[in-house]
Amino acid sequence: MSIDVATWYQAHGPMVYRRCRQLLRDEELAEEAMHDVFVQVVRREDRLRDEAPVSLLYRMATNVSLNLIRSKRRRPEDAETDLVHRIACLPDHESEVGARTLLDRLFGREPESTRVIATLHLADGMTLEETAEAVGMSVSGVRKRLRKLKASLVALEEAA
Repeated sequence: MSIDVATWYQAHGPMVYRRCRQLLRDEELAEEAMHDVFVQVVRREDRLRDEAPVSLLYRMATNVSLNLIRSKRRRPEDAETDLVHRIACLPDHESEVGARTLLDRLFGREPESTRVIATLHLADGMTLEETAEAVGMSVSGVRKRLRKLKASLVALEEAA
């Protein structure tokens, strides 16, 4: 069954925009991200089904926004922004590198969906039920992933 992108945009565009704005904290960038989400929907239209569009779009909005944040960190818009970013990172650079290394090791062993679950539940404060709906899993499946993630973190900390 083919999807109707225009209907999805009208019905779920505001939710996608709110999610992007929440993560990006910039209205213009959030609007751009929202449009990027729907461009991806159009590109994948033939492979998508009209089942659980809210969770799919929420996940896509999260991923697009996080990718924008990552790319802005890698390529600041101007030299002054880059300098400010580097100065802001100086006092605690060692712990930042340690945290990044630990997160890379932790999430390197997990599926991408586990990273999304952790972001939604732990960083965004969504309930287990909201997280489960957003990623298209059961609450017990989300809970199991979080328990496994916590156990992996404990093991990594003990090994360090």
